[in-house]
Amino acid sequence: MKFINREKELAFLGEKWKEPGPQFIVLWGKRRVGKTELVKQFIKNKPYVYFLSESTNETEQLRRFSIAIGQFFNEPLLLTRGFAAWEESFKYIKEKNRRFALVIDEFPYLIQSNQAITSLFQKAWDEYWSKSNICLILLGSSIAMMETEVLGYKAPLYGRRTGQWRIDPMAFESVSRFRKGKAFEDRLLHFAVAGGIPAYWLQFSGEKEFWRNLKDHVLRKGQMLFDEVEFILREELREPRYYFALLQAIAQGKRKLSEIVNATGIPQPVANKYLGVLAGLKIVEREIPVTEERPLKSKKGLYRIIDEFFQFWFRFVFPRRAELEMGRIDNVLRNIHTEMPQFLSTVYEKIAIEAIKRHDKLFSFTSIGRWWEKEEEIDIVCINRDLNTILFGEAKWSERPVGIDIYDALKNKAKKVNWGGKNRKELYCLFNKKGFTDAMIKKAKEEEVILFKEDVLYQ
Repeated sequence: MKFINREKELAFLGEKWKEPGPQFIVLWGKRRVGKTELVKQFIKNKPYVYFLSESTNETEQLRRFSIAIGQFFNEPLLLTRGFAAWEESFKYIKEKNRRFALVIDEFPYLIQSNQAITSLFQKAWDEYWSKSNICLILLGSSIAMMETEVLGYKAPLYGRRTGQWRIDPMAFESVSRFRKGKAFEDRLLHFAVAGGIPAYWLQFSGEKEFWRNLKDHVLRKGQMLFDEVEFILREELREPRYYFALLQAIAQGKRKLSEIVNATGIPQPVANKYLGVLAGLKIVEREIPVTEERPLKSKKGLYRIIDEFFQFWFRFVFPRRAELEMGRIDNVLRNIHTEMPQFLSTVYEKIAIEAIKRHDKLFSFTSIGRWWEKEEEIDIVCINRDLNTILFGEAKWSERPVGIDIYDALKNKAKKVNWGGKNRKELYCLFNKKGFTDAMIKKAKEEEVILFKEDVLYQ
């Protein structure tokens, strides 16, 4: 499979490699996001040692590390005897004084095997490597551990790194290249399940249509994606049952904190704490209307699952897990068929926001998000505080062309948005799966309304 995207990340690593002197780079991000493949692409034409930490004891970790170093430096003794201690390996690397990349993948497993490992690596950098030619790259999937034990202010390694990059899920435009040549709806359906995680897209067959892929690779017991959510939560969290309850409540439409508390029975202070943990893992976020002047103090916050696979799994798979365990896949599939159009409408809103970001020359904005007030809601609102300009957008996942009625309804809702005063400049944008009526196209030309069919700017 061809390596897709990550141009910015590769460029960042390439620039660091070209800089004189030692480099200490930290890469972190959620599991399956593509950190390892990114680094492998970066080091493939360079001298390197790649070491994958595993969930094992320290003695075994050091033995395997000794072998990796021994193979690189062609040192037979290290393949048999190995280093007696980590510091011995650090000193050995310094004395060789070679320019190479030392990649340590899943560094949190190394920390688990010895809580003092970060202090040992601090000493390695301070006493041996900071005046060497090494390019040290630490990777980690445990976001919480990487941000506290490696990047955190109180961490022993704080202040040593020369660069860091959080590897985020890919945008739809990039990750959907895994289905290159397929129709937009096919790509959107797959994105609604796999999101921006390359490893999930690779589970799908390029020869199968969406519903076959869903049945064969997500809903069938024994497949990697069938147990993926449980694996991640149990790997990351101490009390996964509470997180399961919270995520199921949000996936079923309980978005206010009070609604989540009532649905789960978890006390509000505890729910707040656990939701904060899920936010740190980039699974959940607290969303605020984009026009709020003091978002941290806003009482309008709504929780939503931002990881597409988690959202899909807790909406459709987890509630009917017993049926799937018994092999009654077709029953569950029929239910998903019925609810998928509504589910896709929220995913399409995210794609629409991505499209606007790609076409920032049409409208320069300082913030982008949604707006709501009581029963009213607008899918997309972009604001530019410097220019006192606001854009209102509607994304319709509809089987028929959008007409002037949708545009008029959007303008009426826009009147209720209290932002910018009477002198604000207003712009409008419409997205639709099937395009627009002739009357709406004419109106758009007259009033300079921006139109997108699917995610392509309508010319």
